[in-house]
Amino acid sequence: MVEVSFINPLSNEGRQIVKEYGDLNKLFDEDETLVNEIMHTANQKISDDSLIPKSYKDLAIKRIQWAIEKKNNKNYTQSEFEYLLNSSLYRQDVVTFHILCQAIAIQFNVTSRETRLFIESQGKIIEERLAKIPPGSRSEIIDDILRDIKTDGSIKWKALKDVIASKRLSLTDLLINNGNIILEEDEFLEEYSDEFTDRNPDRMYNILVGNNIKELILSRLIMQKTEEYIKRIKEMSSRIELHPAITEIGEELKEFIPEEISKYNTFYAGSGGIYGTVKGGKLLREAFPPCIRNTIEGVSSGGRNDAIVLLLTSFASYARLYPRIFASDESVKVSDMDPDLSITENEILPLIYEAADNCSPPLFDDQPQEKINIISKLGFGMHSEVDINHEGETKWYTPMSCEKIKIHLPQLCKPDSSCKGINNPLSCYGRKKYQIDNKKD
Repeated sequence: MVEVSFINPLSNEGRQIVKEYGDLNKLFDEDETLVNEIMHTANQKISDDSLIPKSYKDLAIKRIQWAIEKKNNKNYTQSEFEYLLNSSLYRQDVVTFHILCQAIAIQFNVTSRETRLFIESQGKIIEERLAKIPPGSRSEIIDDILRDIKTDGSIKWKALKDVIASKRLSLTDLLINNGNIILEEDEFLEEYSDEFTDRNPDRMYNILVGNNIKELILSRLIMQKTEEYIKRIKEMSSRIELHPAITEIGEELKEFIPEEISKYNTFYAGSGGIYGTVKGGKLLREAFPPCIRNTIEGVSSGGRNDAIVLLLTSFASYARLYPRIFASDESVKVSDMDPDLSITENEILPLIYEAADNCSPPLFDDQPQEKINIISKLGFGMHSEVDINHEGETKWYTPMSCEKIKIHLPQLCKPDSSCKGINNPLSCYGRKKYQIDNKKD
């Protein structure tokens, strides 16, 4: 029988395992039990012994590598990560899950693509682990876990409103009667058996509900609770210093994730939140004014469009390519400074898409057309990509003034000393960058 904590590491059983683990300094030590269990996992094929995680820290990093490869690698091989589905490793897996939650919480924003990568991977790994459990046992453990997280077969759909609002679950996935979600077969038959005159009601239950909906609700609820857990850790970390081992793992993740993602050539922007070969460039982030920093960290639904499309797109492009726009009478195009558009594609757009991805919810998830608006504001017409042949179809939009930002995006305008005497964020950036560059000299 698979342990509840292997599916739901936030269960009471899972929390007890973490309490019993003890000294976190052991996270970096080689664990013979872990290595032995991995090497004897059925269907496991690792070509090089050096790729076997030998410590809990290694297992945590491998878990993130699995998430990235599963999502991005066209040549992904499940047999190299089969040990992640080995239920005998449930104790190690639970500890690793909590390590990652804490390390991610202190290193990344809650709405960052790194955090979402982990949360989404948690939902995926739950689905894969459930799929390996025989149907009879699977139904039993699903019911046990749903009860464990205070959910049963007669819950109100409103109890899942946070999950539905996060778009991890759709109302159309649910069978609802008088506000109750129908999950149990007895309840389904009582309500609907008379409706099926030419079909077997039991079969219809399996088609319409069965374990499929239960599994979906289960995985989405645990994803939601994982996000809430990370938020709580984030809040606590401002008052309580976490163990140095957790901090060290967080710092390693900060380097590992972008390096691992950069191996893949597919460009991701929006729902997945991960992009491969497009890399951030030479814009000096420490010189960004507060409104730009706040935009990049993520904007809520109320001001996402203006913040990304109007404010950041113009700022990032002019700050990188032509910061003296307000001191010039010239009419310029992006290609005047970036003839092959490589800077635009490899430095400017990644920053804009990063900020769009950090929005809550991510801007392109529900408004993918805003990608076209971004390209338009760069002067390349209403298209999904920058193309020199389309340049001039629209104008290259100049940065918003501080006055307009105060009016239209007041939540982002949090002036500091660098803003004194400034009427445009581009001017603020230029002055601060000059000061930083001079200090380096």
